[in-house]
Amino acid sequence: MTLDDIDAHIVRLLRADGRMSNADLAEAVGLSASACLRRVRLLERGGVIRGYTAIVETPGPAERLVVLTQITLDRQTEEFLNRFEAAVRRCPEIIDCYLMTGLSDYVLKIEVRNAAEYERLHKEVLSRLPGVARIQSSFAIRTVVSGRPGPL
Repeated sequence: MTLDDIDAHIVRLLRADGRMSNADLAEAVGLSASACLRRVRLLERGGVIRGYTAIVETPGPAERLVVLTQITLDRQTEEFLNRFEAAVRRCPEIIDCYLMTGLSDYVLKIEVRNAAEYERLHKEVLSRLPGVARIQSSFAIRTVVSGRPGPL
């Protein structure tokens, strides 16, 4: 789907504030409310806007531990990649999963309560994912930037 300047502006505004009302969005991009809503629906149907989410701040001691985990597979065939990706989608602790170039095949962003929970996840889930040859994990010390919309 090709975006014109108005579509791109709509996407930028919704990335910054996904709860923006259609009336405010329409005013910001210079369209009528109905024309703006029509464009938003087309962007959703076209797969440009894939969904909406809330970024939640977890305060104090309940803060979650973020673990970035690099996974290397035995093989990089389409069958191995598909089996691995299907299994990853079923694991709620895996927040993000990226197919990578370089030394690792995948990088996972995982959120758990503590190191003991990660140890359990490593033993019971990650090490049993299809085709996994190597797992290398790093624990985040603190979040510097999170959830901000990048450039369009």
